Amino acid sequence: MDPKDLKYTRTNEWCHIDGDVVTIGVTEAAAKKLHPIVYVELPDNGDDVLSDEPFGEIESFKSVMPLYSPVDGAVIEVNTKLLDNPDPIVNDPFGKGWLVKIKAESTKQLEDLISYDEHKQLAKKT
Repeated sequence: MDPKDLKYTRTNEWCHIDGDVVTIGVTEAAAKKLHPIVYVELPDNGDDVLSDEPFGEIESFKSVMPLYSPVDGAVIEVNTKLLDNPDPIVNDPFGKGWLVKIKAESTKQLEDLISYDEHKQLAKKT
């Protein structure tokens, strides 16, 4: 996926929106700060998630990063390969490093996401 075509949360998740399905991953900058990643906790298929609430976490030797959903909805797919090998989160964050797919209850919440350019500006400040 091209990072410029994605939307972003203010908590360093990227979002690919396809109708009411939102694929979520971690931004490249956040992944590199966490490297090396030692553990990933993700929800199960069918789990409900709430906007701005943690649905999992990524743990490194340096810190733990909670993962936040931008929408209320249900998890319809989980990248379970990351549970055994989290390296793609760092090595291919916009491809094989995706985390979950969520079927949004409403796409209205997605209006709060920021653009690639806004994300880059925000990343410069942190």
